[in-house]
Amino acid sequence: MLKNGLIGIFVLLLANINLLAQQTPAAAQKGSILILNAKAHLGNGEVIENSAIGFENGKLTLVGDATVIRPNPAEWDKIIEAGGKEIYPGFIAPNSQLGLTEIDAVRSTRDNREVGRFNPNIRSIIAYNTDSRVTPTVRSNGVLLAQIVPEGGTVSGTSSIVELDGWNWEDAAYKTDDGIHLHWPRTHNRSGWWAEPGPSKKNDKYSERVTIVKNQFKEAKAYTNRKARTKNLKLEAMSGLFNAEKKLFVHANNAQAITDVIQFIKEIDVQAVIIGGKESWLIADLLAENNIPVILGNTQDLPSNTDDDIDQPFKTPQILHEKGVLFALSMEGGWQQFNLPFQAGQAVAYGLPYEEGVKALTSNTAEILGIGDRVGTLEKGKDATFFISAGDALDMRTCKVEQAFIQGKTVDLDNKHKALSRKFRGKYGG
Repeated sequence: MLKNGLIGIFVLLLANINLLAQQTPAAAQKGSILILNAKAHLGNGEVIENSAIGFENGKLTLVGDATVIRPNPAEWDKIIEAGGKEIYPGFIAPNSQLGLTEIDAVRSTRDNREVGRFNPNIRSIIAYNTDSRVTPTVRSNGVLLAQIVPEGGTVSGTSSIVELDGWNWEDAAYKTDDGIHLHWPRTHNRSGWWAEPGPSKKNDKYSERVTIVKNQFKEAKAYTNRKARTKNLKLEAMSGLFNAEKKLFVHANNAQAITDVIQFIKEIDVQAVIIGGKESWLIADLLAENNIPVILGNTQDLPSNTDDDIDQPFKTPQILHEKGVLFALSMEGGWQQFNLPFQAGQAVAYGLPYEEGVKALTSNTAEILGIGDRVGTLEKGKDATFFISAGDALDMRTCKVEQAFIQGKTVDLDNKHKALSRKFRGKYGG
């Protein structure tokens, strides 16, 4: 009986492997490619209505107005006519669990945290799974790069930035160990869950836990400045914060907590970014004054307080924009990144200028993550990482990514969702 059961499991695994066959990573670009007449959103706030976008060897070599520069088609190995379509720089997903979590409800598929509360030496990049079935679904909506972030504890570990195509994590790595992630202590503890939230209670241990955090970072700074030292892996991992090789990403939502974070950043003198920032709109002037960027969470969300406007999360990006705060948009989790473009669309519907919405997914994110010199805008000399959509990529009704390129490589946009759609449309004749 046991034998028969094992055979059955083996057959089932083979069937699943066949059903979930993974696409082959794209080969390096061969030959030059020219795309003509698409509406190009450059990612820097500018738009070219009839563009000419050329690239070779993974780099953009031509970005201009096709009606002005009139490129010679004979000089290009391949021409793509894209009239009526739109081009965007590849969207970047910060603060994501892509490749670290496959199925949220299945513990054995979550490789995003370690035990303990102080783990700056944990590197997310070596756990990144390029064969995730989730990644192709996200890629199909124009998300071509992601910051993969460890979770758990107070200091979770070190994030890295990956391109969403590759044979292994070494291939996918775009910028490794870009920053340390600190979860700032909560000022209040909430009860219940998102569907049935309970009352919140002041955290009586807030000051105590903030003191612990400060002491940990003071110790790390002293360790970094010490000439002769016995090697400490945890403190060694934090050394990059104090010479600007890494950024400190502080996860905080409450206005009081963010204010305390700003003071803390001044004390330890590091480059820092706020992640979450639900109440950042309340202290936008303070953030702008101190030049602190914010990676906002979902705009399609409920407000954090019962007396906030119900549409406050929709309006926050516009408020930060008006106040001059550099901000980007994000979504927590892995598969959720599929909806990242529509977070910008929600903000645009509530007053954020359209091209600022694009920047919140492209150039702003690239600047905050420290990769703005390579990606985030369509500029000559930068990586050819962008996509062509048949419609507005920020609108879930019209977003239809038809072609995508990562460093010039033509990315396979098929995925499990599309495969299942074909399967059952074939069965029912839809």
